[in-house]
Amino acid sequence: MKSEWNNQLPLEGIQDISPVSGGDVNEAFKITTNDDIYFLLVQRNRKPSFYAAEMAGLEAFEKADITAPRVIENGEINGDAYLLLSYLEEGGKGSQKELGQLVAKMHSHQQSEGKFGFELPYEGADVSFDNTWSESWSEIFVERRMDHLRDELLRKNLWNEEDNKVYEQVRSVMINELENHNSKPSLLHGDLWGGNYMFLKDGRPALFDPAPLYGDREFDLGITTVFGGFTQEFYNEYEKHYPLGKGAEKRLEFYRLYLFMVHLVKFGGMYASSVNRSMDHILA
Repeated sequence: MKSEWNNQLPLEGIQDISPVSGGDVNEAFKITTNDDIYFLLVQRNRKPSFYAAEMAGLEAFEKADITAPRVIENGEINGDAYLLLSYLEEGGKGSQKELGQLVAKMHSHQQSEGKFGFELPYEGADVSFDNTWSESWSEIFVERRMDHLRDELLRKNLWNEEDNKVYEQVRSVMINELENHNSKPSLLHGDLWGGNYMFLKDGRPALFDPAPLYGDREFDLGITTVFGGFTQEFYNEYEKHYPLGKGAEKRLEFYRLYLFMVHLVKFGGMYASSVNRSMDHILA
């Protein structure tokens, strides 16, 4: 981190800037000043607007009283975008029950006009999604996310016409199931895997790195089941606070398939068998 960053960041009395792990998308730094500690995310050769959706998500979390980093500042230094956040000090252990309560509390916040989507698109390094407001969860999820992933997989030659035929059958099942399910537009994290929550020093759970949208809460819950990090205690507590509707188990597989397809687009063939298994499961 060059000295001009020290001079241009909107902080007084910077003592130290140290690199920390910040996931696979950003460079990340811990900044210590005379008065406080901050978390800095940097995206090389990007405009500050790169962080617009994450900022909007964190601001929505703040309004909903969800424990998460707070946005301090967003800007650009030497052609690189940055996002300055409050620093959350990670502890050791925490309660999965409390994590279940926190996610249920987030999902209990619904879009005031009953619309699905978000004010900004999702813009990832490998794939982007249109979040323009819609009356229909099926439009947001199936038409704008799943169909778009299918198009990307065909474009990258990761799928062929046979795969697409199977997908079309899966698509019919998803459309039919979602038509018969009363989706509500909950505030979603949007990327709720085990790497995007932590327990703080005082044991409280906190969420970070959102890909926000208002959508069916089963989307978040399906994603929690893919890579682990959430125990039965989490699901039991969530269910106590905000029980899932009839047929949820079948629908959760739609969101597992979504995440596997995202990973197939990003990382290639190593996720092909997971995608195929998930599609077979939906069609069984």
